[in-house]
Amino acid sequence: MRLDKFISKATELSRKESKKIMHAGEITVNDQVVKDPGLHVDVVNDDVMWAGEPLSVAAGNRYILLYKPEGFECTLKVKEYPIVTELIAVPELGSLRIAGRLDVDTTGALLMSDDGGWLHRVTSPKHEHAKVYELTLADAMDSDTQEKAVKKVSEGILLEGDYEPTKPAVLEFIDEKHARLTLEQGKYHQVKRMMGYFGNRVTELHRASIGHINLEGLEKGDSRFLTPEEVAKF
Repeated sequence: MRLDKFISKATELSRKESKKIMHAGEITVNDQVVKDPGLHVDVVNDDVMWAGEPLSVAAGNRYILLYKPEGFECTLKVKEYPIVTELIAVPELGSLRIAGRLDVDTTGALLMSDDGGWLHRVTSPKHEHAKVYELTLADAMDSDTQEKAVKKVSEGILLEGDYEPTKPAVLEFIDEKHARLTLEQGKYHQVKRMMGYFGNRVTELHRASIGHINLEGLEKGDSRFLTPEEVAKF
């Protein structure tokens, strides 16, 4: 990789700004001051420093699991709320994309990667990677209403504004106001709209798992890289 491109990716400086700090003698490669922006850099083996601080860029694709807390937006651009990428510290944040966004008030498992094909396999209903949601309802549902809801969800629901019903899903009630919903698709606000179909409202929503990936060992706001075995299972 060209040195100016390397610096730009590692620091988010423009190519022009990268060249300025090189010409100022602030960049070293393997302990040698380098001012040539076209110098080829090995992103794995070369030591690139800016004013004595190491620089690095990602080598290959990255696959990240984040335990999203409430109050963060699933976007890569600053909006009304803080954004989820503020919670992780990796270079080249701008190249990451999100698999299955969560609302600001929703917590739980969030996968990010710069591998577009992999992200598609995670989110596409064709690949049937189940997503498990834990939810709290505003109003209690008695046993008869629960039974009807479980049956209807297992058959599919035609939500308002949609042309096709939801894919069959599994709804399990823990008690009158708490339930677990397992989906193999991700329509817009699907969980909240499905509960709205039954005249109820979701007050708390948490995504516990995506496929074989769960949040074991993570606290809210924590993240980790997936293992090669975890990546390959999608």
